[in-house]
Amino acid sequence: MPSSAPLIRSKANGHGHGHNDHNGHKPEIPISYDINIPYVDVDKLSQINTPYPQYLPTWDPIWFDPLPPFDYLDPALRVKDPAMRNLLTPGVSVNHIQPTIGSVVHGVQLNRLSDAAKDELALLISQRKVLAFPDQDLIDDGPDAQESFMRYFGKPNYQPVSGTVRNHPAFHVIHRDGNREEIARFLDQRTTTTLWHQDVSYEIQPPGYVMLGLLQGPEVGGDTVFAATDMAYKRLSPTLRSFLDTLKCVHSSAKMIAHTRLTGGLVRKDPVDTVHPLIRVHPVTGEKCLFLNAEFITKIQGMKEPEVKWMLDFLMNHIVTGHDFQARVRWQPRTIVMFDNRSTTHSAIVDYLDEEYGAKARHIFRLIALGEKPIPVYDEFE
Repeated sequence: MPSSAPLIRSKANGHGHGHNDHNGHKPEIPISYDINIPYVDVDKLSQINTPYPQYLPTWDPIWFDPLPPFDYLDPALRVKDPAMRNLLTPGVSVNHIQPTIGSVVHGVQLNRLSDAAKDELALLISQRKVLAFPDQDLIDDGPDAQESFMRYFGKPNYQPVSGTVRNHPAFHVIHRDGNREEIARFLDQRTTTTLWHQDVSYEIQPPGYVMLGLLQGPEVGGDTVFAATDMAYKRLSPTLRSFLDTLKCVHSSAKMIAHTRLTGGLVRKDPVDTVHPLIRVHPVTGEKCLFLNAEFITKIQGMKEPEVKWMLDFLMNHIVTGHDFQARVRWQPRTIVMFDNRSTTHSAIVDYLDEEYGAKARHIFRLIALGEKPIPVYDEFE
């Protein structure tokens, strides 16, 4: 998820009346890039009440070089039995949220799955796109166990700017508690807290499978909504689809990193610009999927700026308003959600606000398994 490091405000210059005391320009404090991530200084985190203090965000100065290409085989492709009998054992129930996207799975403990069951889990995620697993013991097994589980599905990703778990930089920590003034400043400029995106799409090999784990959340609110990008593609006309099949986009982390530096936050990676097809072919289902991220796409090759804006605005509006191919996941304590980042886009819903205190506590971790280089519709694009 797009995010940023804690805000470090500059101290007064100590010279009495500066030029800003008169008619000079007074710079405003930038609003959050993503309202899900609070700009809280590390030394203030000890004051926050959470049942999982080990997962409070830290910003240790670690540097990561760009991700090199690597070979990837989707574990779902190893599955021979479509009935998935290693995963879907007697007593397991799969209840669909919507007909084409999203399911809640009861009777499975992720930390007890065999390798064969993990392969089938990858297949079920590819088919259903979003799976919610309530009451998971893996939540309490600690960062080592959670990282080890996700490494089965692909290489870890190291977020360039967001808070992580100390000594575990593969974790992206989503934490919100209070901060009424910051939220008010955000909503003074924005009409919604939603930020639809596909995670770290700028990487040379973006995520395949993603895990979200709820550590603490409001009793009501804080849902996550997902849209199926294969269904969104199918709803377009054959004429438009044939044109989109030919397009390539530049995905960049430069805007997110520039915003972080503007606010004095910590950056762990240089900006990355990567060219990806606008339409990618899913390696497991064979479906064509929109690979779209209005936050990270800076250019569509061969198109002019007004045309790019028109195209992105149209496609994002198509996805955001497509409630007939969306699933809204309601979080419960100790829930783990796993989703396919190749065939979905998503947004958190920041509706758990209190007029007096700001946001109620919501604490989630994310782990990513990087997948294949996006497969274009036409081989000559490789």
